[in-house]
Amino acid sequence: MTIAATDEAVHVRAPGKINLFMRVGAVQRDGYHDVATAYQAVSLYEDVRAWPDDAFSVSFGGSVDTSGLPTDRSNLAIKAAKLLARTAGVPGGVHLEIDKHVPIAGGMGGGSADAAATLVACDALWGTALSKEELHALAAKLGADVPFALSGGTAIGTGRGDRLSPALATGSFHWVLAVAEFGLSTPAVYNELDRQRESRLAIVADDAQPVVDTAVLQALRAGDPRRLAAALHNDLQAAALSLAPGLGGILELGEAHGALAGLVSGSGPTVAFLVDDTDSALELQVALSAARLHAVHVHGPVHGARIISG
Repeated sequence: MTIAATDEAVHVRAPGKINLFMRVGAVQRDGYHDVATAYQAVSLYEDVRAWPDDAFSVSFGGSVDTSGLPTDRSNLAIKAAKLLARTAGVPGGVHLEIDKHVPIAGGMGGGSADAAATLVACDALWGTALSKEELHALAAKLGADVPFALSGGTAIGTGRGDRLSPALATGSFHWVLAVAEFGLSTPAVYNELDRQRESRLAIVADDAQPVVDTAVLQALRAGDPRRLAAALHNDLQAAALSLAPGLGGILELGEAHGALAGLVSGSGPTVAFLVDDTDSALELQVALSAARLHAVHVHGPVHGARIISG
């Protein structure tokens, strides 16, 4: 049931994310893995504008190449809009215009940010007035990273990554992203992790629940980038490096030019370098750019999906 709709476009901005820590459990019977991850939302955003329409459609712009993105019902933002419409009994549709700046298939949750922003935009556009809990329940149906894109900040994700608990982070952390010109398939990276574990007979107990190291939480609480640098970890990194060996050289280059630490974010191929401060970030950005890499300075934590006025 809708209560008050608007004929004006609704503009919502949602952040990309970095996985500061990622532990991956054994593969389950359904092919999925339980994970324990520390998410941080960073200042690289997706902008979604939603207009009332009879049908469901999406178009793209922004600073990344969107030519390969689907615009049919397989698009996650379209799925988000249709899911909300079905849930709330909305008879009409929506036209979405998405300005993308988060790398596509880059391990930073850009598609999830689109879906989260679409939920917030359509909720406002159609006046569905869903509660925060109801929106999060819909987000979890769309993908493991969508609930975090809704909430933003810093959080611990368990289960598929969609069961969130807030984590206290003091101050602001500075990152330099080395953005690849290609994407990596998340299922392919997980499959490679499973293959590597099998080949070296690495036993991961089916019932062992992965957890985030306490050192990560302590470093975030202290607002100490050097302590956080020592605690960064990603179980998927070796698999991503196997599929894209050039990422190893990028990691070495960043750490040789002042990064406190670097890691592949999520399933990659974006490499995130943690630095001390803004000056260090600019120096590293220049060094990576000189090596003809696309380098972006971001900070976190930032807010989740929210309406932008004006």
